Amino acid sequence: MSGSVSPATRQRLLDAMQRLLAGAPNHTDGRLTKNNLCREAQVSRATMNRASDILAEWDARVSDSPAAATARECDDELDRLRRDLTASRTRYRELQDQLDAAATVIAALAEENAAMRRQAADSAIRSVIPLQGSRSLR
Repeated sequence: MSGSVSPATRQRLLDAMQRLLAGAPNHTDGRLTKNNLCREAQVSRATMNRASDILAEWDARVSDSPAAATARECDDELDRLRRDLTASRTRYRELQDQLDAAATVIAALAEENAAMRRQAADSAIRSVIPLQGSRSLR
């Protein structure tokens, strides 16, 4: 007997473990958690916790299971995607800063261009020189 659980409870836990690891749960969503193990076995969490040898076997089998490998792969992919997202956000901020700086320079150049055009137009009007030697008709 494991800990202080009865042989019937021990068998229920072992059967529940087999169903969960096989992907054929009867009473849970099939996730490989200890909470689902006790729910699948239809025993209380406290009762399950007294079956320490079964919990040790659960931990060993879950860590070696294909589902655990898939979960690790998903976690690794999620970590990679988070790093990529952080890098993308950093690059976005850099590009936005460059865009803002370029817009400021363009606005300043446009204003300078407009001022120079006004100055050129004003100086063209003032620089009209009367023709010399023209005689007025009297």
